[in-house]
Amino acid sequence: MPLYPEIEPYAHGLLDVGDGNHVHWETSGNPDGTPALLLHGGPGSGSTPYARRLFDPAAYRIVQLDQRGSGRSVPHASRHDTDMSVNTTDRLLADLELLRQHLDIERWLVWGVSWGSALALRYAQTHPGVVTQLVLTGVATGSDAEVELLTRGLGRLFPAAFEAFLAGLPADGRDGNLAAAYNRLLESPDPQVRERAARAWTDWETAVIPAPPRSVERFEDPVFRQGFARTVTHYWGNGHFLGDEDGGEGVILRDAHLLKGIPGTLVQGSLDLGNLLGTVWRLHHAWPGSELVIVDDAGHNAGAPGMAEALVAATDRYAGRTGR
Repeated sequence: MPLYPEIEPYAHGLLDVGDGNHVHWETSGNPDGTPALLLHGGPGSGSTPYARRLFDPAAYRIVQLDQRGSGRSVPHASRHDTDMSVNTTDRLLADLELLRQHLDIERWLVWGVSWGSALALRYAQTHPGVVTQLVLTGVATGSDAEVELLTRGLGRLFPAAFEAFLAGLPADGRDGNLAAAYNRLLESPDPQVRERAARAWTDWETAVIPAPPRSVERFEDPVFRQGFARTVTHYWGNGHFLGDEDGGEGVILRDAHLLKGIPGTLVQGSLDLGNLLGTVWRLHHAWPGSELVIVDDAGHNAGAPGMAEALVAATDRYAGRTGR
């Protein structure tokens, strides 16, 4: 594997972003290097040490944060009294700008995985002057079509798991947006209802990786499981708060032309089930200056063989370009 060595952050903190939220951030690598912002997936997964190993620590000032409600940010979404109404895409984008200003960074490369790629794309579309390059993997755009595929559509490929997934919902919740139906259970005042819903949701997530249910270590942590399931269904059940009133392909793909002038690399596994919609190909062709790297026999996992090599190749290539 071409990963850079494990390193520890040299600075960290909690940034007051308003609405009673404090976002955890940390920086590692070279304090004088090219700034790079790393955006985790989920929504609600939290940042990991793995992601920074995709960057040369001698070349980059690596910035990571836990998006609202996740990781070490407070309050955590696993707490039932956490106000999720102030956890929206617009607020996440504003948080990124507050962090950039707090760290005195003028411009930065933005890296994103899965939901993090959607957030990175929307950030670049709405704040193009501060994004130097984009490196995205497990590409998602937060469209209604993607939510429909990842909940109901994949039921045709995983019928047994889908049957169990539906069984976790009351009969009157099995039509329409399944994420929204699960989110209603995850907002229940009954902790047992919330726990059953979180377990059923994460069992479905692991089944479509594909992997046997409950095989993903992070889902065995009840705090992570509850916070993750609550956050992802909150976003998926509300159109990712992107204002996509017409549904379908979504605003990020619609506004791909706004990325003109921003170089970008899309690293996608050939077996990523999100490819069934062809979104990454349409994004690439609608985005002047982007390159698409398809990794054979890889899925929706930035750590899979071939994926890390392609991601490191991209960050190495962009090292030393316009930064702070």
